[in-house]
Amino acid sequence: MQNVFSNLDWSVLTNILMSVIPALICITFHELSHGYVAYRLGDDTAKRMGRLTLNPLRHIDVMGLIMMAVFRFGWAKPVPVDMRKFKNPKRGMAITALAGPLSNVVLTSLFLFLYGLTYRRLSGSEVGGFFLQLMYLTSYISLALAIFNVIPIPPLDGSKVLFSALDDSTYMKLMRYERYGMLLLLALIATGILGTPLGKITAAAYDRMFVIAEYAGKLVA
Repeated sequence: MQNVFSNLDWSVLTNILMSVIPALICITFHELSHGYVAYRLGDDTAKRMGRLTLNPLRHIDVMGLIMMAVFRFGWAKPVPVDMRKFKNPKRGMAITALAGPLSNVVLTSLFLFLYGLTYRRLSGSEVGGFFLQLMYLTSYISLALAIFNVIPIPPLDGSKVLFSALDDSTYMKLMRYERYGMLLLLALIATGILGTPLGKITAAAYDRMFVIAEYAGKLVA
């Protein structure tokens, strides 16, 4: 039995874990941030529905997870928000929407810092290399998720922030067409019209943020 396990090719399983685990961490943190900010602003819908949790199973959208694992751009199951419970509905919705991308930028910064802090200690072993790669991918995917979500196309967070500047009548009309926006996004990504520019923007932004890892590395040099 020991020989069987030692001769198995674990690379497939490792590649799957490398794709899925970072995506789960990023979407869980993203959706939890939406729900928590909405709760702080007066809407307890997410809390009542059990979405204020770090359990990734509560936030997974299967297609969105696959997209994140394969293309580094995707989505989670949206946290339910009742904007009528906010003192200022449009403003509350905009702040709640913005919380998701901002939380992913924070998560990117945290994992880059950990990556730089532990690089010299972990880079000498295969197991250590696995965790370094996991941190690297998590930081990158988190930033990609943040950038993807600020696109002002419904149902992405950027649209809710942008639409908050509109009058109430126009706002409600646009929100009614929210469900059709996802079809447009999928078409734009599949054709490369959106996916290619997003990839370049994310790579450029990540290069700039990598100074966090470099700074952390100097702390333990």
